[in-house]
Amino acid sequence: MPEDVWPLALYLLAVLGLVAAMLGLSWVLGEKHVRRAGREPFESGIVPVGNARIRFSVRFYVVAILFVIFDLEAVFLFAWAISFREAGWAGYVGALVFIGVLAVALVYEWRRGALDWGPVPRRRRG
Repeated sequence: MPEDVWPLALYLLAVLGLVAAMLGLSWVLGEKHVRRAGREPFESGIVPVGNARIRFSVRFYVVAILFVIFDLEAVFLFAWAISFREAGWAGYVGALVFIGVLAVALVYEWRRGALDWGPVPRRRRG
């Protein structure tokens, strides 16, 4: 058993030595002074103005979640299309059920207004 573990231990020591050498050399050879703009965040050559913590509407996140959910259907349907002949009629019926459930979910989300970006009309009480 120990003769099987020594290559792993040697690899671990080599990795730790390499990490220590890289950190040590960067500390020894790196710049020691801090410039005035050295601590500012920097994005593509543009100096930031204002605060990055702005509020987004929940609709952005809802659309992102819906995109992920409905985008996964493409992955499942692609896998089904690859194995179409091997899956047979059972796979075809399963894919139809899957597409049907997704269609019902899309209609539900549409009716609930999750896909509407316009202003919400006010309802009259009567």
